[in-house]
Amino acid sequence: MLKRSEIHIRDPFILPDSQRGIYYMYGTNGEMREGNLKKFLVYKTENLEDFSEPTVIFDAEAIGFWAERDFWAPEAHKYRGKYYLFATFKKSKVCRGTQILVSDSPEGPFFPLTERPVTPSDWQCLDGTLWVENGVPYIVFCHEWGQVGDGEICAMPLTEDLKAPTNEPTILFRASDSPYVNEFPDADCYVTDGPFLYEEDGRLKMLWSSFYNRRYTVLEAESESGSILGPWKQLPSRLDFDGGHAMLFYRFDGTRMISLHAPNASSVDKDGQERALFLEY
Repeated sequence: MLKRSEIHIRDPFILPDSQRGIYYMYGTNGEMREGNLKKFLVYKTENLEDFSEPTVIFDAEAIGFWAERDFWAPEAHKYRGKYYLFATFKKSKVCRGTQILVSDSPEGPFFPLTERPVTPSDWQCLDGTLWVENGVPYIVFCHEWGQVGDGEICAMPLTEDLKAPTNEPTILFRASDSPYVNEFPDADCYVTDGPFLYEEDGRLKMLWSSFYNRRYTVLEAESESGSILGPWKQLPSRLDFDGGHAMLFYRFDGTRMISLHAPNASSVDKDGQERALFLEY
């Protein structure tokens, strides 16, 4: 068994399985971030503190998968009886994008749903997530600041089987729309990372991450129309420390929790220190 404090991970995503009494943890493994591990892993836990040794759920090299690096931020969603892994991939001279993998089990193995990412082929994209509104599945993702300068969070409707877009992406908001965001440290740009949608008191909200006062931080936004298409009102963070790329889940006792990594490797002295952090939220 591994203690939570022993696992170097970014972007931790928790999928609870109440029937099995298990929480599954997916994320960007330390070796993935360095570009050396072309696989995705899952850790299992019953108490959010003691974890199993990781199991390989996707092996890119074993199936001749196209991507070469940046195997980032996998998150697992149960949808229409199957499990879908939304994850980021990159190859030289090919734009970074979110591709969807599928499996019959949260423990894999996962295989590509389509040959290439579902995000636009000429956009640098990352951190895709799933939201279903009125029966319509949407991928919500980041159009990267590295390409557009002011990072965007976009929504794009998909076919029922998640294999293709049914319309062009809509920009929900830009990073600089938030008064709680500063420019990326020592760079002339604004970052959007890790969107995650949820409902609270009948309102549609979103967690996302950026930088404020030179720290990575979890931010919030609320749809003023109640629809994914907004408009979106920007809200401050409920947290006050260096950490981000968050999502929400419920413990088996019904307590709502936030999962994120902290600290963030935005400086050399913190690199390798990222750990999953779970807090009541």
